[in-house]
Amino acid sequence: MTTGDPAQASKVISWIDPRPTAALGQQSTGLEFLTKMVAGDVPAPPIMSHFNMTMVSVSKGDALFEAVADDSHYNPIGVVHGGFALTLLDSAAGCAVHTTLALGQAYTSLETKVNFLRAISSETGPVRAHGWVTKPGSRAAFAEADLRTLDGVLLATAQSTCLVYPIG
Repeated sequence: MTTGDPAQASKVISWIDPRPTAALGQQSTGLEFLTKMVAGDVPAPPIMSHFNMTMVSVSKGDALFEAVADDSHYNPIGVVHGGFALTLLDSAAGCAVHTTLALGQAYTSLETKVNFLRAISSETGPVRAHGWVTKPGSRAAFAEADLRTLDGVLLATAQSTCLVYPIG
């Protein structure tokens, strides 16, 4: 919708239906699936389009994302909403757990605790969310994550607990 207001902006978000991708994920281990996603052989989930996120790398117990905040992520006080950082941290910690899952297993976040250390703005530039597993498990897994600028300034940290469960 155009209002004639020069301050109004818009953003178009495109994605691929996530259901077929989720079905593909049930046919391999977590690490195999996410490695295919990093390589571009499996489509990224829609949340990545919404948050300008890219999965940079994965290895067993480890995941790295990059993202760029834009003005559409702002809250009413004039900075990027904390949900932007939380989403990146939850994704990095969760995908780190995902890399430890065997064929036939899935996970979901039970709890993610975040410490916001610095404000993020659209001028912050690209940020990196790094997640790593501190304790894998067959019922629960634990991970941590941090969010930094590309030059290493720490923006936020997180601790996550994930429920691990059998598919089907």
